[in-house]
Amino acid sequence: MPDIRPFRALRYSAEVVPDLGPVVSPPYDIISPQQQRDLADRHAKNVVRLDLPIDEPGDGEDDRYRRAAHTLAAWRSDGTLRKDARPAVYLYEQTYRLPGSDTIRTQRGFFARLRLEPFGPGSGVLPHERTLAGPKEDRYKLLRATGANLSPVVGLYADPSGRVPELLTEGVSRLPDADAADDDGVRHRLWVVPMGEDVSDDPARELASLAGRGPITIADGHHRYETALRYRDERRMTRSCEEDPAFDYILALLLESTAEPLTVLPTHRVVRDLEPIGLERLRGTLGDLFSVEPTSGDALAASLGPGTAPIGGGRFGLATRDGAAILLARREAFGPLLPAGGEALRGLDVTLLDVALERLCGIDTSALAGGERVAYTKSIGEAIGWVAERTDGADVAFLLDPTPVGAIMAVARDGDVMPQKSTYFYPKPLTGLVINPHEW
Repeated sequence: MPDIRPFRALRYSAEVVPDLGPVVSPPYDIISPQQQRDLADRHAKNVVRLDLPIDEPGDGEDDRYRRAAHTLAAWRSDGTLRKDARPAVYLYEQTYRLPGSDTIRTQRGFFARLRLEPFGPGSGVLPHERTLAGPKEDRYKLLRATGANLSPVVGLYADPSGRVPELLTEGVSRLPDADAADDDGVRHRLWVVPMGEDVSDDPARELASLAGRGPITIADGHHRYETALRYRDERRMTRSCEEDPAFDYILALLLESTAEPLTVLPTHRVVRDLEPIGLERLRGTLGDLFSVEPTSGDALAASLGPGTAPIGGGRFGLATRDGAAILLARREAFGPLLPAGGEALRGLDVTLLDVALERLCGIDTSALAGGERVAYTKSIGEAIGWVAERTDGADVAFLLDPTPVGAIMAVARDGDVMPQKSTYFYPKPLTGLVINPHEW
């Protein structure tokens, strides 16, 4: 079973940084180069200087990682970052507007330490997607230099008891210890819940225990998790006599997957450079895999937009310069073409679409991973607009419904991993609210 622990977080001192807004940032992997520079310019103490340090003129190899480590040490020395006196869990609330709609949602979870476990049969921590070597090497160099988890992985768990929502509601009934809004208008609030002296009445321990009663599925942060495993194994070689070292754990935001609606945004596919012969082939073979219902572009966006209800899988939108359509998968036609794996993986819309792209457009999984033939966007309007304007050779947009959270967890339980660009959990946790130093 997963081992989840309260910990003593590093947090910005309210005396030194009274307003968190200018110093927090999105996770490193969704920050553009321009946004990276803007965040660094926004405030001299913005956490992007630690989590995604900028290359400076004259830098040698890995100088930016060493600079991040020196900056972290300086901020601890001058009181910018202070470590909490007692181990705690950190309740976290995000209030946000569902992108593209007027629906307001609130998501609650908590930050804690999660003991690292290798993936595999019997593990208490399960992946759901593949990773790439480049991002892992970047995160490894940063972790080795700083000795701290600067941003969390996001883990999903199930609480059949129904007790977790009660504990979270009770915990957020007072004024928060931190409150900030990000550039997307998401409000982020944090409450510190220290471990109590009385084990029988200790919300921090109870939350950690409830979340650890079943497997944790990594929803976001696979590169960080695998990097932390590598770092842990290397540290164990030099610190083999240390019992329960802090580097055996990773910072995690833990979200209960059944009591509240979690938002997973779809990532739409836009196929480039089909040319007239490829478009003709697509038109001629589309009916082999799908039933096709012609519609307008506006109706297409309305039927698959945020807040609309998926029909249970196998529904897609299609946009070309000649028109739009709703596609419904012919399951019997897909059956012989599906990849090996469990039923959860084989039933995913993204799996069906990967098969369809290869069959109808000649785009196999290696071409998908390379990104030359397929562009990705989370905006239906952007996908349709790219095709209409033939932006960068865009010829066809395939639009998807969101992947249900239950399906993601089922794939992980089966030991399978999903295709690239399958899930985008929203909103992302802010970097800089809590930092996990590898020390007790």
